Amino acid sequence: MYILRHGRWSADLLVRTGLCLRTGRCAVRLFAAALCLLSATATASADFAHFVTSLWPQAHARGVSRATFDAAFSGVTPDPDVIERTHKQAEFVKPIGDYLATAVSAKRIEKGQAKAREWKDILEKVDRIYGVDPYVVLGVWGMETNFGGYVGDKYVIRALATLAYARYRGDYFKKELLSALQILEAGHVHTKDMQGSWAGAMGQTQFMPSSFNRYAVDFDRDGHKDIWTNVPDALASTANYLKKHGWIVGETWGYEVLLPAGLEAGGGATHYRPFVHWAGQGVTRADGEAMPREGQAALIRPAGASGPAFLVTRNFKVIKSYNNSTSYALGVALLGDRIAGWPALKASWPTAAR
Repeated sequence: MYILRHGRWSADLLVRTGLCLRTGRCAVRLFAAALCLLSATATASADFAHFVTSLWPQAHARGVSRATFDAAFSGVTPDPDVIERTHKQAEFVKPIGDYLATAVSAKRIEKGQAKAREWKDILEKVDRIYGVDPYVVLGVWGMETNFGGYVGDKYVIRALATLAYARYRGDYFKKELLSALQILEAGHVHTKDMQGSWAGAMGQTQFMPSSFNRYAVDFDRDGHKDIWTNVPDALASTANYLKKHGWIVGETWGYEVLLPAGLEAGGGATHYRPFVHWAGQGVTRADGEAMPREGQAALIRPAGASGPAFLVTRNFKVIKSYNNSTSYALGVALLGDRIAGWPALKASWPTAAR
């Protein structure tokens, strides 16, 4: 296949045409290659148009009108940047200490505390209704978009259509695309404002379209579930998501703890035991406060024996439902704690831990 990148003929094209750069005697071959490029582009455009057309019956079955469907796809073409992102694989895992240093930076904590003051009344109301720790909600907001500082610059319909057309992850993104069309049909956001990440996550707290349809709420009752520009809707939607995924009201996510010498981790994140059991084993809270007398927790050591240890409750698992990563969940939890005024971790992360 011939490729044109950034307005320049690629090396692949030059090699395939046999272009002689020294003498310039391959104009005919270059012209023929250009025709091939135009033909391939036209074919790809036709294939994408056919794919979009094939979506109409499924969208219509979900209640999407023809007008909404046509407006959503007007001028839409595959996004090469989205495809490029699917090919980028990390060559190593960032050390958890480095990851958390960025996630729970002094600047982000300061911004989070300012947001906590600005939205105090809304956060308290969200807490009363959903029973989810408002500082965890703030942690999600901060981790996902730096408190709305960057919600993504991709038109969600185009990004999802590109991924669905490429069959990236099977039919997952096609289903998300159909869900996004339903959001437009319901009038929660204008087409031009449906911005998100390259993978289709949307708004201040980055909901996928299917999650939006299940968990987003119109908190201020203005007739729209707006997680893009309406902070109360975004915060309440996040709390509702966490509640529906099993958040236990009145319970913490966990604590940093200090371990007695020789204590084994004992099963990891799914090995829940009463807090009093851990206290009986000589485990203490790193902040010096008393261990809870009720509730259960599991002992985790994300960086091994040389790094911090935590007792985490089932609420920590609920945070992971948002992003199934221990590093991410710790980022949310620790950022929320620091915004609330709790001190930094006592233990240090090993610099070489991956």
